[in-house]
This record gives sequence, C-alpha cells and structure tokens, in this order.
Amino acid sequence: MKKIFFWFSPLALLAMTSLSYAFEPLPAMPPIPTDNPMSEAKVSLGRQLYFDKRLSVDGTISCNSCHNVMGSGSDNRPVSVGVGGKKGGRNAPTVWNSAYLSVQFWDGRAATLEDQAKGPVLNPVEMGMHSAADAEARIRSIPGYVTQFNEVFGAANSVTYDNIAKAIAAYERTLITPNSPFDRYQKGEKSAMSEQALRGMKTVEKIGCTACHTGPDFAGPEMPAGQGFYQKFPIYAANNPYVSKYHLMDDEGRYGVTHEESDKHLWRVQTWRNVALTAPYFHTGSVATLDEAVRVMARSQLGLTLKEGDVADIVAFLNSLTGEFPVQSMPRLPQTPNRTLTAE
Repeated sequence: MKKIFFWFSPLALLAMTSLSYAFEPLPAMPPIPTDNPMSEAKVSLGRQLYFDKRLSVDGTISCNSCHNVMGSGSDNRPVSVGVGGKKGGRNAPTVWNSAYLSVQFWDGRAATLEDQAKGPVLNPVEMGMHSAADAEARIRSIPGYVTQFNEVFGAANSVTYDNIAKAIAAYERTLITPNSPFDRYQKGEKSAMSEQALRGMKTVEKIGCTACHTGPDFAGPEMPAGQGFYQKFPIYAANNPYVSKYHLMDDEGRYGVTHEESDKHLWRVQTWRNVALTAPYFHTGSVATLDEAVRVMARSQLGLTLKEGDVADIVAFLNSLTGEFPVQSMPRLPQTPNRTLTAE
C-alpha cells in the first residue's frame, strides 16, 4: 500500500495556503470500484449485515455497534467496546463519508471499504469470529441470507467472506452527507454560512490547516484506492503540554502496520466532515470538545497558540461542515425459526 507523507514548517504552510486554495463541495457520489457495482438489492443485503449482531461470535456486536448510522457514524466513546466487554485501542472513526477516503482505519491498513469490512469481524476484541470460514458458516446457516446472496451475486454458493464484505461496503457507499452549509455556500448560496464561519474558513487557510485537510472530504487530496495521505502527529512534541495530557504519542500509528521507522506516529489525515458530531477526538479519544481539539491541533501541528476568538471562529467553520443525513431504517433480518445460532 503506497503512502504519501508530507511535513511542512508553519512558514511553508503559510506560503502554500496563500496560493488561492480552492475549497470543494462534496461530490454527489463516491468512487465505486468496478469489481463491486452497486445495486438496490446488494445495498439492502449490506444494510442487513451491517446491523446483524450474528456476525459476531456471541451475537452481541454489529458494525453499527461502533459505527452508529442512527447518529454520528461513530459511538462517541473514547474507545469502542467489543465482544465480552473488551475495549479497543483507538477511537472509532465515523463511517459517514468514509467512501471518499482512499484508505481506511487510522493507520491506513485497509485499501478499500471491502478490506475494512473484513477486519472487525475477525478481530478478537471487536466481533471475535475465529475465522473467515466461521463467519461464512454463520451466514450460510441462515436460509434467508443464502437466498439473497445467490440472487445478488448471481450464482449458487455465493455466501463467501469476500461477498459479505462487498455487500457491507456497497451499503456504506450510500452513507454520504451532502448539502452542508459549506456545500451550499460553495454552490452559490452565500447566506448559508454565518460571518463567524466565514472568518473561520479564512483562518484555517491563513494558518495552514488546509495543507493537509484538503479535498471534498477535507482528508487530503483525492488519491487512488490504497494510496494513503498521511501526516505525522504530533509534529511539535517538545514542550507541548498536550502530548502528555492526552497521551498523543503512546500509540506509534502506522508503524504498527509497516514496522518502518519513518512511519512512527504517522496517521491517515482525518476528515473534517461532520467533525462537530464525532467527539471525543483523536486516535486516543481523549479530547472531549471540538474547541480543545482545535487548540491541540494548532499547537501540535503548526506550533501555534491560537487566540480564543480564532478558536471560536474555526469551530464555527467546522460546524458548517455538518451535512444532511439520509434517513436510515432498521432492517428486518432473516430469521432461524426454532433454533438459535449463538448459544453459549
């Protein structure tokens, strides 16, 4: 998996962001891979699987448990709780608009939504299935799923781990939040953003935030699937009280995937879309409020201590990136009459 890593001094950032940086509204559709075309039936199947706790070893955890699409797309906890009450090591990123990202997870270890969907099911802390074969067998033992898989994928014996992931990913590609005040402003509705939010937009350009938070998802430039846009965090660690207060360097980030020294404390640049709703913040989930997260980022990435008025303006701008959420309905799941699948 290729990586793109940039480190810029504050002066370089200021020079770059003075070059008529263009903000972008969210596109109407995310990229769709040729090997997993969308269909209404596939999305419906993926929605069922996304909400189905039977994909976990003990029937207690679904994808939605940690990435709640009835809310922020995360669970708004510092770290998520999986099977048996086990706690994960990182904050759960939002699933909303994740279809626009070129790599998934904080450390970019998954190239696609399909790859990402395969991870939690087999993670012993998250959903706890022992193997892909076990997950296939669980779904294959539910007759209604077998019928749907064969119809969606056009062949007998279509309940495979790859197809489970494809269906979930197809559903996740519908989870986009367009038409935020920012998007409407960019499309010509100049009253959509408040004066304070507009000041904040100018401030993030001026101080250099947009050197990393670019593109329609504010998570970096558009890249091919599997090619990540990463940044060291924190850049300014020395004499930075936030590092110890919020444990920012306890986790070595992408280094845990590649074991390359240059990848220590490297992270995929996070989206700003709906960031006002996804507290607590950072991979540690240790920062409770958005205004504090702005202070931490300014000090840790730009070496700046912001005035409180600037913090408030930036927060107002970030709030303008909250989009419109498509209505989600709880699916009816196929049943197993007269028996259970998850007895202890």
